[in-house]
Amino acid sequence: MPVETRHVGRSGVKRSWFGRAVYASSRQVFRLIGAVCFRYKVLGREHWPDEGGALVCANHQSYLDPIIIGCTCDRPLNYMARKSLFRFGLFRWVIGLYNAFPVEREGMGIGGLKETLRRLKHGEMVVIFPEGTRTEDGFVRNLQPGFCAVARRAKQPIVPLAMDGAYDAWPRKRKLPKFHPITVAIGEPISVETIQSLSDEALVDEVHQRLVDCHARARATMPAAR
Repeated sequence: MPVETRHVGRSGVKRSWFGRAVYASSRQVFRLIGAVCFRYKVLGREHWPDEGGALVCANHQSYLDPIIIGCTCDRPLNYMARKSLFRFGLFRWVIGLYNAFPVEREGMGIGGLKETLRRLKHGEMVVIFPEGTRTEDGFVRNLQPGFCAVARRAKQPIVPLAMDGAYDAWPRKRKLPKFHPITVAIGEPISVETIQSLSDEALVDEVHQRLVDCHARARATMPAAR
């Protein structure tokens, strides 16, 4: 693509006009689908930072999660994706339009760490799933501590986010999704000062508790009969 058709934001991430248009327009389409098919709700949208970087720590319920999270925020989000997903040319191109970048499946390799820090330090928001894999029962799993080093080095706040209903819509062992209500709850950001004051163990516990609290808020909106 010609250089003049690409936009370079403050993050230094090159995005074509086509990519930016696809991201913005598809977000509106997915919001409409979410409202009609999944009775999609968002709690705590005011907690999204208006500007600046943030590490978004979310629970992981289904393949739908990146789309669900992206629909909650008016700013573009960035996503870590396992390196193996970038082996396929067409799929690599598609997820690239949605600001995905590769990381090693087992832990974060040096390349993924550098790219994450680069985007965070230049005012981008990066979504990670610190549970490491999708839940097997719909509830928040124990968190992997790798995000602690990223948060400390980036010196950016952590935004906790949890959803409920996505597991019911597309559990691990189901081949295709089904319609089911989905609610996302966004928590108050954890400040840089708080992050720096806590040990890794305490920070993991703090983020885990906030995800559990957000999940409980989201779950409270679900139909009584589950």
